[in-house]
Amino acid sequence: MRGRFPHVLTGVLAGLAILVSAEGARAQVDPCQTNADIWAGQGFANAISLYSLEWAPFGATEWGWETYLPLIQHELRTRCGAGTPIFASHLAAFQQTHDLAPTGLFDSATFQVFRGVWQERRPFIMARLAGDCPEPPPINRLGYLVEAEEHADRLTRLLRRDVLAAYRRMAAEARAQVPEIAADPELLQIFSGFRDPEADAARCAQQGNCDGLRRAICSPHRTGTAVDLYVGRLPGSGVDSTTPASRAHMSQGAAYRWLVENAGRFGFTPYVYEPWHWEYVEPWREPSAP
Repeated sequence: MRGRFPHVLTGVLAGLAILVSAEGARAQVDPCQTNADIWAGQGFANAISLYSLEWAPFGATEWGWETYLPLIQHELRTRCGAGTPIFASHLAAFQQTHDLAPTGLFDSATFQVFRGVWQERRPFIMARLAGDCPEPPPINRLGYLVEAEEHADRLTRLLRRDVLAAYRRMAAEARAQVPEIAADPELLQIFSGFRDPEADAARCAQQGNCDGLRRAICSPHRTGTAVDLYVGRLPGSGVDSTTPASRAHMSQGAAYRWLVENAGRFGFTPYVYEPWHWEYVEPWREPSAP
């Protein structure tokens, strides 16, 4: 027996080496599982709440938070799924930075902080909080869309010229990079751009669709910097349906996910509640003299 013991020990050590090598290979193949010894439980809990959380982030009851996952992942600078240890660890770091308990668990309080961070990036919202309603731009700063840029559901005509130029660069790059967007000419078409405040008020009165009067009194579309982009639709729903199912469907599409990752490079920031609504945040620059 003693003579065979070294061989048995060698076999055990070889087996352990294989296990260690396999674990290392798995970590290398799937870096999202890093720190599983610390954050696996939180990741598992997030994977469940992603679909089961009953909450009302915007008043109406919703189930789960998958609709907001692309924006949250982008904010946390990770593409790892909600159920992974790495996502939980990044979420905990965000919570700690914003004076929340760093649990690594998604909850309503954490979402409200995300929402505040995103809202602060919208100059229009900050102006409204200060009691100001930005004036519409002069007519000479508005440019016309071409037919291929307008979505058939709601034709719009104008955007501020610098915003229109940025939109065109963005749409061209999206079509060059994403086959699904290139294959569907409707995706990223604009169904609402500049809206004259008086016309907005008249439409509100005629249709009875005033969004609590905000749309009629002071909409971001009056600035010529807000665009409503077609990012897909749930069958049977409108291009701007705000039902939880509709918004969830839009947020999982290729167009929206590309915008979340890339629109900031072109000067656009999102409105979390409406996957189609994006606002240009770069300041207007007067054209240089010829």
